[in-house]
Amino acid sequence: MSFYSHHIFFCTNERDDGRPSCGHRCSSELRDYAKKKIKALGLNGQGRVRVNNAGCLDRCDAGPVVVVYPEEVWYRIDSKEDVDAVIAEHVQGGKVVERLRV
Repeated sequence: MSFYSHHIFFCTNERDDGRPSCGHRCSSELRDYAKKKIKALGLNGQGRVRVNNAGCLDRCDAGPVVVVYPEEVWYRIDSKEDVDAVIAEHVQGGKVVERLRV
């Protein structure tokens, strides 16, 4: 059994060479919102859901990107509403949010 039922990684990388990066597209703020939302819903903790930042996931051109494990589903998350959709539909409902899929 996995330590967490779902692990959500937000790319928060900030490139300094002019290429697009998730960190320059508010990914840290969206990650913080997701952490608070998961906690408010009582979904955090061992055996439940963990939200983390990640270094470069090398998909910044499609970002800000998030990957959800164990399903290995990649999403583009642009807003708090997108975060809410991933939590409600994917994490709680077990269905991939196709409109956000990368």
